[in-house]
Amino acid sequence: MSDPTQPSATPDFLQHDRPPVPDIVLPRGIQPFHLADRPVRGRLVRLGPLADALLTRHQNHPGVTRLAGEAMALAAGLAGALKFKGSFSLQAKGDGPVSMLLADCTEAGALRGYARANPEELDAMLAHDPTADAPALLGRGYLAFTCDQGPDMERYQGIVAIEGMSLAAMADHYFRTSEQIRTHIRLACAEGEHGWRAAAFIMEKVAGEGGIDPELDAEAQEEAWVTAVALAATLTDAELLDDALPSHKLLHRLFHAEGLSVDRPRPLSYGCRCSRSRLSDVLSNFGADDLDHMAQEDGAITMTCEFCNVDFRFDRAEVQAGGSAP
Repeated sequence: MSDPTQPSATPDFLQHDRPPVPDIVLPRGIQPFHLADRPVRGRLVRLGPLADALLTRHQNHPGVTRLAGEAMALAAGLAGALKFKGSFSLQAKGDGPVSMLLADCTEAGALRGYARANPEELDAMLAHDPTADAPALLGRGYLAFTCDQGPDMERYQGIVAIEGMSLAAMADHYFRTSEQIRTHIRLACAEGEHGWRAAAFIMEKVAGEGGIDPELDAEAQEEAWVTAVALAATLTDAELLDDALPSHKLLHRLFHAEGLSVDRPRPLSYGCRCSRSRLSDVLSNFGADDLDHMAQEDGAITMTCEFCNVDFRFDRAEVQAGGSAP
């Protein structure tokens, strides 16, 4: 098989082969759950070795890598609630050293993400504060959540100002202010003996109908939610990131006395969707002068996928300006 990142005799618009990236699938990456007769449902996300495969595509500072891992775990958890064919993405843009944080996941579990950092600004910040957290790294800006329901449906997007002392707190702020949904979100990402690991615990309070005990009044529902949050607050990063502790057993530790019911797990996979075809379409939108400027001395244009950090090489003579490839 020819290398899909290099020019070949096959027209670019026909080249949809996946680049040489890890082929990893986690059959039980997302574990949905709910508490019987209580207004509580959620998802436990464990990226396992998939986290290391995704995060090590870029050589970032550990603080930036940690933030990217949390973002991808969060995106996977939110996509796990999708009931249609589409994707869920989160994007943070700020004036801090990390100017862009992006993660998205399809309903089928194809996950990808990256963080774009300014090395000079980052070094200056870390020299002053080696433990800089998410608010410091991102700075002032906005957090956007986008639900893409496919080509036949309008995209839904919610945007709020970055506010909170962690990415989990920022996401909670979004759901409280934009969606009026009460959530409990815990994110973890760290490098261990077997590489990077990332996880997310997302729990939300649902409306008092449909699967809720009809005899449970508003006060009792609130008490059930408060109890669930108190139990979830006992989670540690070590538990979340422990490959040897299955998700259903961890949930059992937390909620075995609260009517825990685990639903069918959902898979996660290495989900970069780049190809020569996609990037060729991007190039075709540029004018001739721009394409000439992009071309290197040997007459080639190199485009790098920001998600998987794979280079695609195009012969300048084969790229048409403002139109399709020949």
